[in-house]
Amino acid sequence: MKGVVFPGQKQVQIQEFPVPIPGPNEVLIQMKASAICRSDMSIYYGNPVVGGDAAATRTIIPGHEPAGLVVQTGEGVASIREGDRVAVYLALGCGECVHCKSGYMMFCTSWKCVGFDVHGGDAEYMVVPEKNCMKIPDSMSYVAAAVSTDAVGTLYHAQKRLHISGKDTLVVFGLGPMGGAGILVAKALGATVIAVDMIEERLKLAKEELGADFTINGKTEDVVSRIRELTGNRGADAAIDCSGSTIAENQALDCVRPHGRVAFVGECRESTIRPSEQLIRKQITVMGSWYFPIQEFEEICEFIVRKNVDVEKLVTHKFPLEQAELAFQMFDERKTEKAVFVW
Repeated sequence: MKGVVFPGQKQVQIQEFPVPIPGPNEVLIQMKASAICRSDMSIYYGNPVVGGDAAATRTIIPGHEPAGLVVQTGEGVASIREGDRVAVYLALGCGECVHCKSGYMMFCTSWKCVGFDVHGGDAEYMVVPEKNCMKIPDSMSYVAAAVSTDAVGTLYHAQKRLHISGKDTLVVFGLGPMGGAGILVAKALGATVIAVDMIEERLKLAKEELGADFTINGKTEDVVSRIRELTGNRGADAAIDCSGSTIAENQALDCVRPHGRVAFVGECRESTIRPSEQLIRKQITVMGSWYFPIQEFEEICEFIVRKNVDVEKLVTHKFPLEQAELAFQMFDERKTEKAVFVW
């Protein structure tokens, strides 16, 4: 089978691999869609943001947002059958600790990440444990399912924890695929959405395609003042930063009202805030939000189908695997938003 590897220095190669054989409690999936994520760029650059020693070997097939068709099951598999349509949960845990049993397998102390530590979905086939398979509704496409794992799933879980509803004005900072997913989820929940970015094309997409009520260009406007203006000087009820920019993180803290809620989703290694002014004296709630517990995927899919959320609007480009080099180059140069390999 063909699979992608990153040998280094932004190089992309398609290599031949043997079709994997599922072991006990494992399944073989024929890939139908595998989405590219910004975190994939860390392996592309040679500096993986997650994963252990294997991630640095440059021999692992990337792709942690895959969906496909189960074509073979190993010994002991009971809940998944050949012919099932599934998406893949990216975290592999021990299965015995409190985190694994709660569904948050990425908190397991021995966790491994699909596409970083073990072969991912940017290949014709992949093998995963049965417990990492998430069945997808018949009405959901493989592309929608792939996008609904990391991007939509992460933002759904964040907004669930923030208790976003129709009474809220939510500000979304950073309008890449994560931020775009945040807009779609928030609008389906009934919230008023203010979208913030510095790229005019993204702001246009947010307003015209994704349903944002207001957009703010952080390069040319005073973001916090504009948010106060839009909210009658009250401040937003909640904010989510998907950019990982310390400037945006501070704007998120500054723009919410007293008792407001803020979630940080974008990765940021270090930031400086003003706790007294931004947190204590406003009594706001601040949380980090990362992925979702595996049992929540059924709820996420039900929400997407019931609310008729067109998550494929996040996808601007689809590529065959043979064009992997072009796909990653365009994604790196931000000439695409969400890009997906399709079979």
